[in-house]
Amino acid sequence: MQDGIYEWIKALHIIAVISWMAGMLYLPRLFVYHCEAEKGSKQSETFKVMERRLLRAIINPAMVITWLAGLYLAWSGHWFSSGWLHGKLLLVLVLSGVHGFFARWMKDFAADRNTRSQKFYRIINEVPTVLMIGIVILVVVKPF
Repeated sequence: MQDGIYEWIKALHIIAVISWMAGMLYLPRLFVYHCEAEKGSKQSETFKVMERRLLRAIINPAMVITWLAGLYLAWSGHWFSSGWLHGKLLLVLVLSGVHGFFARWMKDFAADRNTRSQKFYRIINEVPTVLMIGIVILVVVKPF
């Protein structure tokens, strides 16, 4: 690629993925603790600020950069006909859907209308991890 731009975009993609995943692993953990806070308490209001800032300042921009850089890499590297990329894109779409659910649940907490338990958020916290494992295996091993 010209002047190493592919490598720079790949580095940007990896940085964005790490940022996105860090947020996707931390936000449901905040939800677990937020469940314990009494509605309207100082602690609850602090969690609302933390959740909103995490989503808007880190998770959302990181997801957008991940998608844009990843699509550029797939196009530039002529990967769109590769089976492993199809699998990866499917898992990244699912991860993006999970991201959407997290955003919705953050809004529920912000409006003091969360109805889910700590146990629910503890379980859902594992979903991004499982998806990440699948994505990394597909990218590194390229099994098909």
